[in-house]
Amino acid sequence: MKSSVEPLKARRIYLLLRDRIIAGDLPPGERLPGEPALAAEHAVSRVTVRRALDLLEKEGLVQRKPGSGTFVHDSRAVRPIVADLSNVLSHLIDMGRSTDVKLLSFGYVAPPEAIAESLGLKPGERVQRSVRVRLIDGEPFSYLTTHVPEWLGLTYSEAELAARPLLELIERSGVKTERATQAINATLAGPEPAAALDLEIGSPLLTLTRIVHDPSGRGVEHLHALYRPDRYSFHMDLVRIGDDGERRWSPALGRPRASEIAKAEKTKADKNKAGEKPTRGSRAIKQRS
Repeated sequence: MKSSVEPLKARRIYLLLRDRIIAGDLPPGERLPGEPALAAEHAVSRVTVRRALDLLEKEGLVQRKPGSGTFVHDSRAVRPIVADLSNVLSHLIDMGRSTDVKLLSFGYVAPPEAIAESLGLKPGERVQRSVRVRLIDGEPFSYLTTHVPEWLGLTYSEAELAARPLLELIERSGVKTERATQAINATLAGPEPAAALDLEIGSPLLTLTRIVHDPSGRGVEHLHALYRPDRYSFHMDLVRIGDDGERRWSPALGRPRASEIAKAEKTKADKNKAGEKPTRGSRAIKQRS
């Protein structure tokens, strides 16, 4: 029983210390209490405390200095990736150019039914399946599983995929990428992603499923991505649109937005001055797909 309880206790201490570090209660450079003090505080063994500190060190939150102790790492030195959801496709290409990639697998297979359906494939059509890990400053932050129709995958090599962004290779083939649909969720790391991302099995991850389409609506890429939440975040600019009483938040697509907003407000003011009633449900700013 004790062997199964100790890891849970270590996890609890890890989470408590992690929360204090992230909240700023334990600032960068501060020395943590020694193992004996932490063991006494939490009524556990020093081995359990050591396991908790191992988890913190693996996550990059603390640094152990032999003979000196364990210190809170300066998280400001870690440069996280920030994804702009309002400009998905161009961001993906830019990110591919600014990060490093490690190609774990590459080949042609029969796709799972759900992926074949999402790409609009006919029965018997194969896909190119690849698994990659992206790194920033030498640290892994994403685990990417991609399925591309075979006819498109044959336009580039395994070596090219290891060296260049996938969307760049797709567009080089003459295929234009016009829109993407995506869903964002949370999950726990399985054995393979955990090993690739340098995490414990069961660690929380952000998960993103994205399907990229060409102008005709044909699916050209299915991406399932797992992200370390401490090294990757999603960002979206929002604006308030609509008429009085029906205003709501909507993605701010494209920049600059200030001129569009000012123009919309001026149009609305001109209509009000002229005595026109705004059409119910009309939008001051139209969302572009």
